[in-house]
Amino acid sequence: MKTRTVSGILMLLTAGLFLTFAFSSCKPKGKNIGLQLYSIRDSIRRDVPAAIEKVAKMGYKFVEPAGYANGKFYGLTPEEFKALCQKNGIYVLSSHTGRPAPDSANWEATMAWWDTCIAAHVAAGAKYIVQPSMGRDAYESLEGLKKYCEYFNAVGEKCNKAGIRFGYHNHSREFTTVFDSTIVLYDYMLQNIDPSKVFFQLDLYWCVEGGADPVAYFNKYPGRFELWHIKDEAEVGASGKMDFARIWAAAAVSGMKYGIVEVEKYNFDQFTSCQKSLEFLNNAEYVVMPQ
Repeated sequence: MKTRTVSGILMLLTAGLFLTFAFSSCKPKGKNIGLQLYSIRDSIRRDVPAAIEKVAKMGYKFVEPAGYANGKFYGLTPEEFKALCQKNGIYVLSSHTGRPAPDSANWEATMAWWDTCIAAHVAAGAKYIVQPSMGRDAYESLEGLKKYCEYFNAVGEKCNKAGIRFGYHNHSREFTTVFDSTIVLYDYMLQNIDPSKVFFQLDLYWCVEGGADPVAYFNKYPGRFELWHIKDEAEVGASGKMDFARIWAAAAVSGMKYGIVEVEKYNFDQFTSCQKSLEFLNNAEYVVMPQ
């Protein structure tokens, strides 16, 4: 009787260990973090399939292309690029592209360009389109900046109708450009762009480089920053300049839904720098990403 009891206990323990292993092996590894493909700009233009495969193997969950042109992504049709990503277990979340604000003579042609662009991004499965910059006139006068705000509202309305979100990505000049001694360019945008039509992708590093505080912006304009660009001077977490723990403590108020790593300078080769950036974020307990 005792032998049967012991055998039964051993069988139960073995089964329990097996189930524990099975469930743990099914759990997704790593955090829900994507990569801006400008980070591997040299490699991806040489060999798109190999680059996407490497990004996926690192553990990134999705990508943000910076190579849309003439209806294609890095020379592939939207359907081909989507299939390539899916083959490697990742997907297209968002994309950096855009056009300068047009004058009245070029308005219709620019809106037609956006129609084609939006359709291509929908076909690629993207949820977001992000304009990564503005023309010089936006920094020269409030009149020029107002033109961009109206333009972005119009593009955002088009995107909404197609079931995709439109946003704007900053650099440092948005915080260092001040009109009439008191009006910070980035604040003017946030105050004059319709949040139902346009979101903001806050580049954390460029915000800090511009002398601003990401957390202060989160608190002043809650819910406006659906995407973050997670960036540092080089590899994420390497410089010591970025207080990521403090920034992440305010993630909920910011409205952040997705975080995207971007590496522009490197202490290693491009792929190693992207890998080290992801490892830093995966190992940081305070980095909690929405799923």
